[in-house]
Amino acid sequence: RRHAFIASLLRIPHLVLAVNKMDLVDYSEERFEEIVAEFGDFASKLDIGDLTFIPISALKGDNVVSRSEAMPWYEGTSLLHHLETVHIASDRNLIDVRFPVQYVLRPHSDEFHDYRGYAGTMAGGVLKPGDEVVALPSGFSSTVERIETMDGALEEAYSPMAVTVLLSDEIDISRGDMLCRPQNQPTVSQDIEAMVCWLSDSSSLDPGAKYAIKHTTRSARAMLKELRYRLDVNTLHRDEQVERLALNEIGRVTLRTTQPLFFDEYRRNRGTGSFILIDEATNNTVGAGMILGEPR
Repeated sequence: RRHAFIASLLRIPHLVLAVNKMDLVDYSEERFEEIVAEFGDFASKLDIGDLTFIPISALKGDNVVSRSEAMPWYEGTSLLHHLETVHIASDRNLIDVRFPVQYVLRPHSDEFHDYRGYAGTMAGGVLKPGDEVVALPSGFSSTVERIETMDGALEEAYSPMAVTVLLSDEIDISRGDMLCRPQNQPTVSQDIEAMVCWLSDSSSLDPGAKYAIKHTTRSARAMLKELRYRLDVNTLHRDEQVERLALNEIGRVTLRTTQPLFFDEYRRNRGTGSFILIDEATNNTVGAGMILGEPR
């Protein structure tokens, strides 16, 4: 259950529950269906889009690599076949163009004296030469002139390709800025509501505490404004009386950052919907967050 909840929290789109040790219950279909019903009831409370149940015996290899003759009542595929053929192409977000700028390329050489490229990794959508884009946070607009890689120019770029984008206009863009489409922009805000997993065994997450926050290629400082509740991953109970989060605990929080971040909900875009919290004293990563949106 704990693993299933964490998988749903991370928005892993396809889950397989491999029901092992079927040989110990004489490959009973009835027992398998009981487990399917019990876990299915729990999973219905989670946001799981695709859940598959496969009865197996790891010891004897039943339904692991090939279909088992010991379970003729099971009409599905083997575990290996399912893992190799599950459809994942539609899982990528090819709608929302998100290009966080990692580095500004200015060679300043005789050959490339006017060259100005923006290097980064596509975090969503499809970008093509001729597309109109807007730069955040400035709001300046331009048109994509070329998209390049070490292997030459591209006709299009999409997640998770690492590319260099050249624009038709020379506008002020620096590391941490983002290119997107004018009519499809992320949320721009200093206030964030998120689910945070606390990773530190030497400190706790307390209201009022301040951390460095890293989101895509953008860095800022953040303060924990409110700890709304701690979630029990086994029972899904929400403890709203909690005062802090300790190691491996998960809670819903609101944060205020020193400068605006450009984000989407994590369920829509895992790249622009996630962040890490860093202890400024030790430079250790102490928290990982999944953005729910702006606080309500």
